[in-house]
Amino acid sequence: MRNLFFKRIICIILAIITVKSVWTVSAAEEKDYKLCKVLIEASGGVVISEQNAEEPVPVGTMAKLMTVLLAAEEIEAGRLLLSDKLKTSSYANSMQGAQIWLMPGEEISVDELLKAVIIGNANDASVVLAEKISESEESFAALMTKRARELGMENTVFTNCSGYYDDDKQISSARDMAKLCAELYKYDFLRGYFTCWRDFVRGGETELVNSNEAVKNYDGIVGFKVGFTENSGYCAALGAERDGIAYISVILGCGDKDISISDAKALLSVGFSQYTVFRPERPKNVPAEIAVRGGMSKTVPVDCGSIRSVVLPNGAASSVTSRIVMPDYLYAPVRKGQKAGEIQFLRNDKMLFSVDIFVSDHVEEMNAQKALCIILKKLLTF
Repeated sequence: MRNLFFKRIICIILAIITVKSVWTVSAAEEKDYKLCKVLIEASGGVVISEQNAEEPVPVGTMAKLMTVLLAAEEIEAGRLLLSDKLKTSSYANSMQGAQIWLMPGEEISVDELLKAVIIGNANDASVVLAEKISESEESFAALMTKRARELGMENTVFTNCSGYYDDDKQISSARDMAKLCAELYKYDFLRGYFTCWRDFVRGGETELVNSNEAVKNYDGIVGFKVGFTENSGYCAALGAERDGIAYISVILGCGDKDISISDAKALLSVGFSQYTVFRPERPKNVPAEIAVRGGMSKTVPVDCGSIRSVVLPNGAASSVTSRIVMPDYLYAPVRKGQKAGEIQFLRNDKMLFSVDIFVSDHVEEMNAQKALCIILKKLLTF
């Protein structure tokens, strides 16, 4: 009888889990999400492919990517160490959803908190980091949005550090999320967290399993995250690097988890198979100086800024040309750093980008007093 009783209890529990799973999938399939996609080159942020990429949509738990970025910036600045032990507040302990069940007063290292947030999607761990960096989750959320603006994420608003609560108020766009991932890509020490499939914290007591299945089977993967809430649908942001070239793909508002990940991987594969990153050479005819009218010197040296890379379809690099646009002379006074012209890089007569040619010294304006001094100096040295 006892065995029969336990079997019935187990069956009931399995039935509840199954019903809940089916309901979640059904809710995702029935909701009218706005599907948004983008593929960018990571180092320059060039958009290669897009669909509704600027559309502001709910992103739910993808907000944790900004939480991770702010933590990474604190670590990079030396204000936070991976070995630092942070204390769990009662508020952090109250978090629901994905968590590692931190208890009030429990201390845990920044290293393990990053594991919990990135690999385990833990809401309580997110709050512990937020409260350390900005005293309260509310002020941290304001910092998240402020940092988003600094990164040019104009369609983004965050109201909490986890994205689990008020998931309809965590708003961003595929393009904005790609910018955020491009910033995360700069932090090499984060890659071990982002690409880890399974790990443990708290002395092996708590297991973490990454829901980003791409870390197991996509060549060159460097991160970042997949997520789901009822209002955001399934979202995926992936980055991968091969032979020193990296691409980032973002899928938002998908009705199916597997499709969101496979579409994100497919976009990355388009980048690697159909495009190349090309850095044009500096033209050999860039002048070393430019004439100056009405100045204490007749010429002034010039230089040009660094030439960046561009993303081109395979085989298109040979069609890139350059031209120098520069006047015959400048009028004094001339200031160091002043723009003197530009190098334009074109493909099929369409501008790709330009690089400024700038003055690398000062030239004062000639006046009667200065002219007289020059004449007298020449007479005295005659």
